[in-house]
Amino acid sequence: MTSNIPPDAVGRRILCNGEYGTVLYVGSVPPTAGTWLGVEWDNYQRGKHNGTHEGIQYFKCRHPTGGSFIRPNKANFGVDFLSAVKKRYGLNDDVQGTENETETSLVIGRKTVERVGFDSIKEKQKQLNTLNDISVDDCAVSLAGPEDEIRKTCPSILFKKKKIAHFLHTCNQNKMKFPATSLPASGAFCKLRVLALNQTGVTWAEVLLCAAGWPALEELYLASNKISVLQRPIDVLQTLKWLDLSDNQLMDGNQLQLIAGLSSLERLILSNNGISSICFPDVGFGRKTRMFPSLTHLVVNGNKIAEWSVINELDKLTSLQSFDCRNNPLMDTDKNIETMKQLIIAKIGQLKFLNKSQIFPEERKGAELDYRKTFGSDWIKAGGNQDPNKNRPSEEFLAAHPRFQLFCDKYGAPEDGELKKEQPYSLKHQLLSLTITCPDKPDQKPIKKKLPDSMTIQKVKGLLYRLLRIPGSELKLSYESSKMKGKEFELDNDLKPLQFYSIENEDCILVRW
Repeated sequence: MTSNIPPDAVGRRILCNGEYGTVLYVGSVPPTAGTWLGVEWDNYQRGKHNGTHEGIQYFKCRHPTGGSFIRPNKANFGVDFLSAVKKRYGLNDDVQGTENETETSLVIGRKTVERVGFDSIKEKQKQLNTLNDISVDDCAVSLAGPEDEIRKTCPSILFKKKKIAHFLHTCNQNKMKFPATSLPASGAFCKLRVLALNQTGVTWAEVLLCAAGWPALEELYLASNKISVLQRPIDVLQTLKWLDLSDNQLMDGNQLQLIAGLSSLERLILSNNGISSICFPDVGFGRKTRMFPSLTHLVVNGNKIAEWSVINELDKLTSLQSFDCRNNPLMDTDKNIETMKQLIIAKIGQLKFLNKSQIFPEERKGAELDYRKTFGSDWIKAGGNQDPNKNRPSEEFLAAHPRFQLFCDKYGAPEDGELKKEQPYSLKHQLLSLTITCPDKPDQKPIKKKLPDSMTIQKVKGLLYRLLRIPGSELKLSYESSKMKGKEFELDNDLKPLQFYSIENEDCILVRW
């Protein structure tokens, strides 16, 4: 801790007993003597008031109990970037030998340590010009420091001539003071590729003010900064491929439209923001948006997404291939989790991974066929018809099911016998009455069985092994719908349940080996 108060103390970030805050006042607080710091804490529960003492307002806090007064010697004002680098990489002479020092050992405080290799490690750390990566994580960095000194101390990282340096500048949990006005472009960080500013208190506006100095930036980590408002990047961050905005406060999903012009962005992480809606209003349903043209990975875990309209909107993204949406109300309903996954797969046509699980072609086909059956009755009620000349589904239906017509074009319009009817959720309705036949073995009599619709194909094969004495690994299964005679559907994924393939009562399972 330091008792010296910097001349620019007001507005500076401090650390006190593990809590971060911002100095908003320096001066006396009568009737007590001496100098006080008026601090607004990041954690408002650490404070006691809103900057008022005995009826006098010394400073203002955003939260009514977010402020308090502390003595200057309790405050750690942090260090500049270069000081943190010197300390982290052994440029400060912090290790002192004693008269007990020998050629083979070194006394540090009360402990004796072996000197073997010690000098070479220390010398290697001192050679900053050979390092490609620098981290100042947890070093209490609060300001950058002189650019010329940074350039002089870290020439290899900042100005490597023969190859582009991969400079990982990590400032996690270092509460920093950022400029209030836009900075001119500088060559100091012209080769910066990855920048982590998690838990630094930075706002999106401050990022944009600094971004001109990061012309080659590809990955930006801004987690846990209480960011609630975005602004449109103008001529900055255009090389950005990875953006982490998790654990912030972007509850208004419309804010995302302001960064949708980041044409190189491939991965966007929005976990734990309280987002309930996402919309791309530049195009209607069934069309592709111009927003986020390169976005392939989207993560929205731990938000408040509860409406299928959000999933419909994501189908508008041109390049989306991977989507993570765990711990959202939409996925926490009473319905079967496999059913929810199938609906998402059917609704987002270009998706290849869902919650980190690969989507195989047969899985997509099954999801789309099941979707077509599930909502076929609604389609007919809304004006859909198997006759193309009479097929006029309402705008409301098309908005809720923008890909339904595509499924009709791909697999044919659903026939009356295929349409699913809602059934009460009870055990008797989970049991399927099925006929098991061996078409290549006419001597084998058909077997009638009642099987739960949650039974996997692998377990069905195990049952057939016991019934027919045929190794399950040699079995090939398919099924024929009782409502579509002569048309077989292959059961080709051992891990999927019968319900995945939309098998219904009185259907027939065909067994071959």
